[in-house]
This record gives sequence, C-alpha cells and structure tokens, in this order.
Amino acid sequence: MEEALHPAAVEHLPPFITAPGQTDVLFNVMTVFVLLMIFLVGILYLRLHALPEHMAHGASKVQLQIVGALGLIALFTHNHLFWIAALLLAMIEFPDFSSPVRSMARSLEMIAGRDKVAEGQAPHGIEAESEVSAPQPGMQSPDVPQWVPLEVAPAKRDEKVERRG
Repeated sequence: MEEALHPAAVEHLPPFITAPGQTDVLFNVMTVFVLLMIFLVGILYLRLHALPEHMAHGASKVQLQIVGALGLIALFTHNHLFWIAALLLAMIEFPDFSSPVRSMARSLEMIAGRDKVAEGQAPHGIEAESEVSAPQPGMQSPDVPQWVPLEVAPAKRDEKVERRG
C-alpha cells in the first residue's frame, strides 16, 4: 500500500525526515551523541574539580588533607571560592619547619649526652658508675670534668628574690 503525501507537503523532503512507520535514524544517532557528551563533560568536570588534589600530592600530608577537604566542600556546596582556595593552597609550597627543629633537638641531645644514656652508654666525658675507680689522692683524671657550683648573686633592686626562693 503506497502512502500518498499530504497535499500541502513539498515533493522533495529532506533526508532527515522519515516516512511514517520507519526508524528515525537521526534521533537514535543524536540520542547516543548527547549521552556520550554528557558522560565526557562529567568526566572533564570531575577531572578539573580534582585538579588541586592532584597538584598537592607532592606536598605534605596536612596540606593534601586541607586541599582535599576544600575540594569536597566546593563539590557539595557549589561554591567556587572553596575550589579556588584549594587550587591556590595546592600551588603554594610550605617551608619545612620540622626538620630544622628536629635537627636542633638531636644536636642538643648529643650535647647533653642523652642520646648515649638512652642507648645504655655513658655520656661523653662521664664514665659509668661501675667503671669509676676510686680517685687517688692528689691525682685527677683528665677525662672527668670538674664541676664547680655556680652561685649567682641577685641583681641590685631585685624585689623578686624572695619569691624565687
């Protein structure tokens, strides 16, 4: 059965118009294209959103956690200011304050001899009690330091002497 065109229709129809009862190819192609574009734009958005965290991976753990928290807050609140703050924080390289302090603490332990005391050895210049021999009269060992009590005289006009004891 041959279907006739409507009398108001033109004789030549464009190829994207389908005849009644046939599959609309253009609609199917555009449906797949739109779904694919939504998927790709979503991936691009999430990649861009995770950019500050990727940048902060080489930084310290605390900085990475702060950047990650700001990124999550920006994701759930749709407030771009948090994302910009996370991006700027990821770009900044914080100085390492803990290494010099740790080095100073290690040096002070060495000076005080606590590093050897912790290992069971005697500190530098001081022999362990079991190794100390009785001092001979008139002879002092050059390795043992001479301890002199330090007496500090109070300063003039010092009213806090009584309170310090």
